[in-house]
Amino acid sequence: MKSFGLHVLTGRWFMVFATLLIMSIAGATYTVCLNSSHIKSSLGYDQTTLNLLSFFKDLGGNVGLLSGLIHGVTPPWVELLIGVAMNFSGYFMIWLAFTGKLAKPSVWQMCLYIWVGANSHSFFNNGALVTCVKNFPESEEIVLGLLKSFVELSGAIVTQLYHAIYGDNSKSLILLIAWLPAALSFIFLRTIRIMKTDRQTNEVMVFYNLLYISVGIAGLLMLRIVVQNRASFSRIEYVASFVVVLVLLFAPVLVVVQEQLKTWKAKKQVLEGSSSQAQVVTDQNPPPPTMELERPTPPAGDLKSPRTRDSCWSNAFRPPDRGEDYTILQAVFSVNMIILIVVTTCGVGGTLTAIDNLSQIGRSLGYPASTATTFISLVSIWKFLGRVVSSFASETFLSKYKFPRPLMFSLVLLLSCFGHLLIAFGVPNSLYVATVIIGFSFRAQWQLLFAIISEIFKLKYHSTLYNFGTLASMVGMCILNVRVAGRLYDQQALKQMEAKGLKRLAGKDLTCTGVECYKKGFIVITIVTMFGFVVSLVLVLRTRKFYRGDIYRKFKEQAEAAAGGWGGGKGVVQLREEASGSTVAGFASANS
Repeated sequence: MKSFGLHVLTGRWFMVFATLLIMSIAGATYTVCLNSSHIKSSLGYDQTTLNLLSFFKDLGGNVGLLSGLIHGVTPPWVELLIGVAMNFSGYFMIWLAFTGKLAKPSVWQMCLYIWVGANSHSFFNNGALVTCVKNFPESEEIVLGLLKSFVELSGAIVTQLYHAIYGDNSKSLILLIAWLPAALSFIFLRTIRIMKTDRQTNEVMVFYNLLYISVGIAGLLMLRIVVQNRASFSRIEYVASFVVVLVLLFAPVLVVVQEQLKTWKAKKQVLEGSSSQAQVVTDQNPPPPTMELERPTPPAGDLKSPRTRDSCWSNAFRPPDRGEDYTILQAVFSVNMIILIVVTTCGVGGTLTAIDNLSQIGRSLGYPASTATTFISLVSIWKFLGRVVSSFASETFLSKYKFPRPLMFSLVLLLSCFGHLLIAFGVPNSLYVATVIIGFSFRAQWQLLFAIISEIFKLKYHSTLYNFGTLASMVGMCILNVRVAGRLYDQQALKQMEAKGLKRLAGKDLTCTGVECYKKGFIVITIVTMFGFVVSLVLVLRTRKFYRGDIYRKFKEQAEAAAGGWGGGKGVVQLREEASGSTVAGFASANS
């Protein structure tokens, strides 16, 4: 039998701990916008070009089709290794260009570098997160929510580490993003793997204990932000603050050791018991022969030959009832999916624009440069809370009061409008509140979108259908961020230069100061988001009857069929794995 130390290092719970560490750093991509103003000045970009880079960053971070395809044909360590290579090469090239160690690259090259670096996150997700979820099939939703909560906190954690190691050296942040996630994932290459699933009775409770630790980290980071806004931190104080965060990050080791000790003792007792009975002659009482029950065959009339089988186009415009499995074409051509695409384009596109421009917005409104890390930390923490609250609140309201999830989606869209308006009118010190609202709304929208698609169109093609929502958000960001906010910012910057009698020199960045820089852009974004809110109410009306009923009816019927013998020997857990295995992979690929 393995020693206890080896048993811990090769156990499922240590793999959970390794995945938590990878996820707590893997979201470092979000901190790139801390350096947006410095990248802009060092490379001589205007705001439109900078927003184009942000678009490719989000495109790489949110669309993980490549990693999803690779996930099905390679072991987890291969996918993690690809992520390591992409993360380091992409961000290291950006750091070389940023620091002048490399000749100034073309815009398309910078777009490629940032896409490669950001897309590595989807490989970390599929390689580590999806693998961990598969090892706990009966606690899928809890594990997914726990691991994603650490992704949301990664922005705040990385900014803490950045200040602790490099102080205020902004150029070193890109280098930190290049080597840290790559190094951490490389260390745990062999730890992350598919393992035999032995269910424990207290499994759910263990995950809740880990969730409480993540809430503690979020609370500590929030407290640090409040204190920092009242008194500036020295380098030593940043180091001390991060040490406390680090202690909480490694606190799950205690839970891991405790759980692995229980399984180690149980296995030891089994081995000792089996060795004491080794002298028993088992062939004197051979086990009775197993009888295979012939599986009932469906009536012959239900069978169709390949020639008579319906084509994929023949029923594309004849969708089943809501809550039944839609084909891809049936979902794409349905009114409900069109509404969701429009709403996602308007809502998520607007919040993404706000998040990617936070550093520039603060600079134009006269906030100190040091507050950039504060805004990123606030976004990170409140994205975490947006995910947790929208998951638990929407499920509680739905189960107890039949409160439809699309209506909650509409309310979140309305909430985000207040954040956009605070940015548009530049109310003094309101950017902190706007950051909280935008961060919460952004992640709550994603979480609710994921749930609504799975409930209306079911899980058979969910990993594909979810990516339509992802692509819609990218379209919204491209329009609102690059074409609206970026161009209106540049126009205002040129007006300010002309008013001062200055002309823009080639290779020099465009800088705008004052409320007017983003006022028109975010008024447009508010109007677009309000339009999305109105359209979302159509979905609320269309699905109100569906959400009054039992939306989990089909899964319950499958479970009953499995228990009654029609499952062909398959248990409830296996049915869940078959229905949602690709869903988890698609969800993680999209970096939701």
